[in-house]
Amino acid sequence: MNVELRSVHKAFNSKFAIRDVSFGIREGEIFGLLGPNGAGKTTLIRMMMDILRPDQGEIFIDGHLLNDDDKARIGYLPEERGLYRKQIIWEVLAYFGELKGLSAKRAKERTFELLARIEMEKEAKRKVEELSKGNQQKIQIIAALIHDPDFVVLDEPFTGLDPVNVRLLKGLLHEMKQARKTIVLSTHLMNQVEELCSTVFMINNGKGVLSGPLDDIRANYKASLEDIFIKVAEASRYE
Repeated sequence: MNVELRSVHKAFNSKFAIRDVSFGIREGEIFGLLGPNGAGKTTLIRMMMDILRPDQGEIFIDGHLLNDDDKARIGYLPEERGLYRKQIIWEVLAYFGELKGLSAKRAKERTFELLARIEMEKEAKRKVEELSKGNQQKIQIIAALIHDPDFVVLDEPFTGLDPVNVRLLKGLLHEMKQARKTIVLSTHLMNQVEELCSTVFMINNGKGVLSGPLDDIRANYKASLEDIFIKVAEASRYE
């Protein structure tokens, strides 16, 4: 799935949250969406999800305007987590799968396939609230992937994960990339962006301030991505 934003604007109470933002994401790419807190990342993500509509500009999927059929092909891990804590893990995941259009049988099969992939099949019959924060995060990630989406938006997916589970998630992301899934990764962990992403887009004060292939950006600045992030954020703070 190819995704393109063209001159997108969004305002709340006459104050611009997003101002004339354009970028493209290629099929099979892990794309880094970066920016300081309050820069506009969440608003951009919600527009790509069609939770919010742009006031101006357009969002295209594979060359056509984003529509309801496309939304069924999108998976979303929000920064604000939302699981039914009192429910059985596999039942919650299967329920999310059915909401996304899977049959009851396929939703259950897919649930156990993914639980096995993240080494949690033995936890399937426990309640969500019985899990550690890190394992709840893994379940939340599976909920975003349960319907095998073509386009996945992951907002701070590494939160609460220990190094072993970070490695598991990275392996899952690489598998998705090899399967030609399109992935947006929004995180403040620049080392993960440098390892995983081929292209990045940085926003600050609602405007795009840095974009392009990661290798080109590092070559131009001759610095680590974290140092570039700080420098660009500081330079664009009062624009």
